Amino acid sequence: MESDKPVMEESLLKKYIRIFLVVSAYWAVSISLVFINKALLSGSTNGTTVDAPLFVTWFQCVVTVGICIFLAYGAKLFPHLGTFPELGLDVKVMLKVLPLSLVFVAMISFNNLCLKYVGVAFYYIGRSLTTVFNVLMTWVLLGERTSFNALVCCAIIVGGFWLGVDQEGVAGSLSISGTIYGVLASLFVSLNSIYTKKVLPFVNQSIWLLGYYNNLNACLLFLPLMLLNGELPTLIAFQGYTNITFWTMMVAGGVFGFAIGYVTGLQIQVTSPLTHNISGTAKACAQTVLATYWYKEVKPFLWWVSNWVVLFGSAAYTRVRQQEMERIHKAKVTNP
Repeated sequence: MESDKPVMEESLLKKYIRIFLVVSAYWAVSISLVFINKALLSGSTNGTTVDAPLFVTWFQCVVTVGICIFLAYGAKLFPHLGTFPELGLDVKVMLKVLPLSLVFVAMISFNNLCLKYVGVAFYYIGRSLTTVFNVLMTWVLLGERTSFNALVCCAIIVGGFWLGVDQEGVAGSLSISGTIYGVLASLFVSLNSIYTKKVLPFVNQSIWLLGYYNNLNACLLFLPLMLLNGELPTLIAFQGYTNITFWTMMVAGGVFGFAIGYVTGLQIQVTSPLTHNISGTAKACAQTVLATYWYKEVKPFLWWVSNWVVLFGSAAYTRVRQQEMERIHKAKVTNP
């Protein structure tokens, strides 16, 4: 028994170290992606900022497809390093994934448009209604009702959102268009999760294969959208194509955009969906504090209160949903 104890402690220590590394990777990738996109979309450095948010998003999708192809061929050459699904160009699968791709394109487009017009510090508040739309869309599309306690948590989140918008206006830095884009991004984030579940059976439940076809569709969908958004003249007149820093940031944005999907899944795998939500909430708090320091922004007291209200409402909702899932599980076990 005595000899087994050090072994158990060592394995537990390895588990904690792994969890710490995965959570740290999620925080690093997620925060880095936000700051990189902000610099590309509305930074102050000449030659590294392009006024074409859809082009930036399109390029990130191209990088993601490229990484998927690279990993697929790498898995064939070095099968001992891991498995990766066979990639092809199946038009039928592309058409089946298309509804999700339309939602996905809207989601990342409005997300980057929001980031273009609002500061990183306000970005969390601007995108804070995702939970509320999750509840609304699951009721509208799936017919699932939500408990009273969960609705109270949603009301707290909405209250924090309105207070944040009000305080951003008081500070004189409110962007109406950026806020609207943030609300629309929240809506399509909730729709994205719903449509992902619907489309996964068409790709044999493979997240990697879904990511490949989804981003492949997005690469094609963004081309006419860039023309309709009038970005072609901007891209023709852009002087930063010879700037190595610009392309480094563009590629980094694509790599981090690909990586965020992987580290998110990994964090859920080594912890739990609840811990992932708590980690995401804490990350958003750290991101807000870091942004105010990085951009030297001074915010009023009530502005900070709005952030804490949203964080509290989000954390409370996560806890309420966990308790509801536990009750449902116990009921199924008791009365199968």
